[in-house]
Order: sequence, then structure tokens, then C-alpha cells
Amino acid sequence: MAKKRRTYTPEFKVEAVKLVLEQGYSVAEAARSLGIHETLLRSWKQAHEAQGDQAFPGHGKLPPFEEEMRCLRAENQRLRAERDIRKKATALFAREAL
Repeated sequence: MAKKRRTYTPEFKVEAVKLVLEQGYSVAEAARSLGIHETLLRSWKQAHEAQGDQAFPGHGKLPPFEEEMRCLRAENQRLRAERDIRKKATALFAREAL
């Protein structure tokens, strides 16, 4: 039976990173006290240092560039489907004309 992936709120992540950055805990100490793996806390710390407040967008709220990419991919998929339907319709009509 597969384990269910644990999820953490953006607030929890920020507070965990603050333990390391502001309160002087080592990554290992903070991770141990929070019951998470050191690698996870390190990646949160790196993300927070690189992106600041935008590091943990939260419940379905994507950063602007990712949101635009998602919209463009959806539009691309829709346009390909329309193109494929037109190709099939053209082939069908050409076959019926013979």
C-alpha cells in the first residue's frame, strides 16, 4: 500500500525557514524538531532565499509565468485537437467524393 504524500501549508514552510534564518537553528535541528527531513527544509530555505514571498504560492495559486504557461499549453492542446478534427473531416469528405 502506497504512502500518502504529506502536504504543508505555505505558512508552515515560511515559519520553518524562519527557524533557520532568524532564530539561528541549524537545518538539522529545525528539521528534527518539526518532524520533517533535512533535505525538504533545505529546499524550502533555498526557494525562500531565491524567490522571497513568492516562494510558496499556496493552494493552486501559480506564479504568473507558470499560470501563463498553463494557459498557453491548454490553448495549444485545443488548437491541435481542432486541427486534427479538420484533417479527419477533410479526409472523410474526400473519400466520400470518390
